[in-house]
Amino acid sequence: MTAPAKRIRITVGGVQLEAELRKTKTADEVYAALPVTAAISTWGEEFYFPIPGVRDYRETATTQVKVGDIAFWGAGKVLAIFFGRTPMSLGVDPVPADRVNIIGRIVGDATRFRQVMEVPTIHLEPG
Repeated sequence: MTAPAKRIRITVGGVQLEAELRKTKTADEVYAALPVTAAISTWGEEFYFPIPGVRDYRETATTQVKVGDIAFWGAGKVLAIFFGRTPMSLGVDPVPADRVNIIGRIVGDATRFRQVMEVPTIHLEPG
């Protein structure tokens, strides 16, 4: 029997969503670094923020992401949460500025983060 996926809770202002992490080394390192509260930067409808001490194993280095994906960008040492279009989007899907390592996915409606884009901090904890 395989272990269930690790779940995390992400809170930005009044919006709280859960996410499931993939079974990868990078995802495990992000989970081990929790809880974390960080200042949010935005790039279009993407939040990104530093998570110290996480190594990027680049299991899934890709520029193909969907709304709701959570990815680690090793070059910037930041976690990115995609909830809509980014400045590089041509269609409805977000496009990261560089290849990212997808480590998980929001459970539910990631576009709810559009309501809290002015909130300065994000909090992640084990779910």
